[in-house]
Amino acid sequence: MATLTYVYADSTAVLGPLATYAEPHCYDLCSEHSERLTAPRGWEVVRLAVDPGPARPSGDDLEALADAVREAARAPRRESRRAPAEPSGREVDPIEVARRGHLRVLRSPDS
Repeated sequence: MATLTYVYADSTAVLGPLATYAEPHCYDLCSEHSERLTAPRGWEVVRLAVDPGPARPSGDDLEALADAVREAARAPRRESRRAPAEPSGREVDPIEVARRGHLRVLRSPDS
């Protein structure tokens, strides 16, 4: 696997190791397609060395895993989506009136 990056200002296509994060004008290719890659006329293809072996875990991977485990072990924080409490101390749930995609229209039960 390799990542193809277009550098439009230099008319260059760079084929290198698999990227660790997404960027504009970057595309991940399987080994078959990265071997057959050609660029438009007038463009240069720069092929960086790609390690064909499987990636070995690094210290960063272990640290990221430990951070994820710590985060999962923490008590979940609940964001309050409820209306303010009534004078009696009881919270009032809003009523969903309509929905469009991920948006919701809510109204207070009092109204």
